Amino acid sequence: MPNPPSRTALMSLYTSMLRTSRSFSSYNFRQYFVRRTKDTFRAIQAEQDPARLSLLYSDAAKEFAVLRRSAIVNQLYGGPRLAVEDEGKERMREGGDT
Repeated sequence: MPNPPSRTALMSLYTSMLRTSRSFSSYNFRQYFVRRTKDTFRAIQAEQDPARLSLLYSDAAKEFAVLRRSAIVNQLYGGPRLAVEDEGKERMREGGDT
């Protein structure tokens, strides 16, 4: 029976995956991978079986390696920013002018 990963190992992998997900230059990819990372780790957190937990952790570690490579490629070939991404800045300027 394999040893389940420690809580610190899980949190470390989670924060690394979130950081990498947020590094995508494309808005849609960035939002998708942040959402997917959070969903994946919610499922891992709910798991009670140590063998299944180890399997989920190893799958997430493999996904992290793919995610890292994908983020690098996306940064190289990222397109222009979308109007949705600039919305927060507009609201801040509008509130500051009044």
